[in-house]
Amino acid sequence: MTPKKTLGEFIIENQSQFEYSTGELSRLLNAIRLAAKAVNHEVNKAGLVDIIGATDQVNHSNEEQQKLDVFANTVFKRALINRDIVCGFASEEEDDFVTISSKNGNAQNNYVVLVDPLDGSSNIDTNVSVGTIFSIYRKITAKDTPAATADFLQKGNKQVASGYILYGTSTMLVYTTGHGVNGFTLNPALGTFYLSHPNMKFPATGNIYSINEGNYVHFPEGVKQYLKYCQEDNGDRPYTSRYIGSLVSDFHRNLIKGGVYLYPSTLHYPKGKLRLLYECNPMAFLAEQAGGAASNGAQRILDIAPNELHERTPFYCGNKEMVVDINRFLAKA
Repeated sequence: MTPKKTLGEFIIENQSQFEYSTGELSRLLNAIRLAAKAVNHEVNKAGLVDIIGATDQVNHSNEEQQKLDVFANTVFKRALINRDIVCGFASEEEDDFVTISSKNGNAQNNYVVLVDPLDGSSNIDTNVSVGTIFSIYRKITAKDTPAATADFLQKGNKQVASGYILYGTSTMLVYTTGHGVNGFTLNPALGTFYLSHPNMKFPATGNIYSINEGNYVHFPEGVKQYLKYCQEDNGDRPYTSRYIGSLVSDFHRNLIKGGVYLYPSTLHYPKGKLRLLYECNPMAFLAEQAGGAASNGAQRILDIAPNELHERTPFYCGNKEMVVDINRFLAKA
């Protein structure tokens, strides 16, 4: 039996695929790997130590922060700052981005990272899978100057890498640099990620739809019609409804089994609830690299020009045929 490649070996072997092959992006991905292991260790202690439950703080979106939100944010922020590999960091849990000065005199590092430190964290109290989502862009403002707003407000099609870490029955790191999607599973005994899911692809057809149907009365008419279509007894339908409430978990299941994730606009969230930069762009990049698609119902997610760090958008992501169907229902409603 041929030994599986470690994540570190895979990164080094594929470094030449990067447009700017200086080793910097490889070191950045390794920093994310180390932070993921630290967060995984803490997640696995939930219920044994005082790390579950809410804090007395709210984030930029006025949402109650969980203790693990704050912990995960701190871990990823420190891992990226201390290793001197990024010039800017932005998080769903912070009001504004952080500029990071290089330790090498006036030189500036070349990448900015945006993170949703612990997606689905409200589920942690009930031992449901949660995750981390990350997105990496190359700095576009003048060299040897601090990171600026424009470096973060880039279209998703400018990402150089994105991925997620799933803290579940096993811990997985799934990422892309624009050359396919690969998944690595953590061996907890050795503390090493091994390539377990090479060249991940959505199945050609899907039969799972993931949406919080409790908000049905607040959905756009096109989404209501699509859900009725999913539930019709007609040939390959009805589809199966599966919804966890953690984007990483729902996306991961749909990637493997074949399905689509929906988070439409509602009366309470007319612009949608998910964040374009921290959630939708990185997952859309992964989806397209895995043969899927992602839209806001009218436009490809990766073509949206963001206007603010915490911008929200409706989000439909998964099997390409299913996303096309959703767009069609929304267009004619």
